[in-house]
Amino acid sequence: MRAALLTEYRHDFALDTVPDPTIESPDDVIVRVGAAGFCRTDIHMWDGQFDAAQKAAGIDLPFVCGHETAGWVAEVGEGVKHIAVGDAVLLHPLATCGYCHACRAGDDMHCTAGVFPGLFAPGGFAEYVKTNARAVVPLKGDLTPVDVAPLGDAGLTAYRAVRKALPFAVPGSRTVVLGAGGLGHIGIQALRSLSQTEIIVVDRNAEALEHARGWGADHVVLAREDRSHVAEVRDLTDGAGAEVVIDYVGEGGAEKDGVELLGANGVDFLVGYGATLEVEILSQALFPETSFVGNICGNYNELVELVALAARGAVTLTTTTFPLEGVNDALHALDEGRMIGRGVLVPNEK
Repeated sequence: MRAALLTEYRHDFALDTVPDPTIESPDDVIVRVGAAGFCRTDIHMWDGQFDAAQKAAGIDLPFVCGHETAGWVAEVGEGVKHIAVGDAVLLHPLATCGYCHACRAGDDMHCTAGVFPGLFAPGGFAEYVKTNARAVVPLKGDLTPVDVAPLGDAGLTAYRAVRKALPFAVPGSRTVVLGAGGLGHIGIQALRSLSQTEIIVVDRNAEALEHARGWGADHVVLAREDRSHVAEVRDLTDGAGAEVVIDYVGEGGAEKDGVELLGANGVDFLVGYGATLEVEILSQALFPETSFVGNICGNYNELVELVALAARGAVTLTTTTFPLEGVNDALHALDEGRMIGRGVLVPNEK
């Protein structure tokens, strides 16, 4: 099969032929890839940030990235009964074991024996990808793989943070969303759909901010190098600060903004990453009783919920599609900040 291979860090992907995946276990599922989201984590992998972790797991280059995958079932193991060849599906990013404490608690992303295609196994930047039956979410109605692929990680991560924020994002509260990009545009829609909080969106991309109004933002603020946007947002909260910050950026100064924009008893939901968060403990954590909550990709049931929102039209993806051979166009558009919403590779048409 054709695949886009990461052969050298910070170099363009190479299109080449690799062996097709094969069924090895009764619960294996092979999916013909109809769409694969291009995530900022793929940029971090391309940049070499996962090199040590992958080598510790016995993985080296060349490697097939891609962990936001949707398509059509191509082959199943003998133990798979709930889906059939030809079904349209979205994949949860982690193929979990189903037996460990985390799995039995429904906490899929902390599975102690899970396999993560696209990070620690060949991923979706190819014509086919292998996962297991526990990772497969059937698509219903008119949803297509291109409609939903980025929901598998970016959408699910954005949604999980919103779900955690809901007890604090009550009517009359103010929620600052940092970042209106790939994760943020999904998070804004989910927040609007599930809450009546006042939403303030901050981003350095003016075009993304214009889209944010349509996604449900009450206010949009352009992030500036002089950080004058911090004062602008404080003014929008009457000087008190926000009850909630959801930081979908996590670098480039956003991590500092998040702390400064919170009011007393505020909660900073950390989603994006790349920077180091430094907090003056007394004045920025203890005295205002600030809470910091880390967020990774959500669980299987949260993905089912998010797909239900997408089926209702409450969450829609803004995407740019690329053929598999256009993988480097997607790479550079995302890396250079030119991507609005999500980039999606389309290795196969239906």
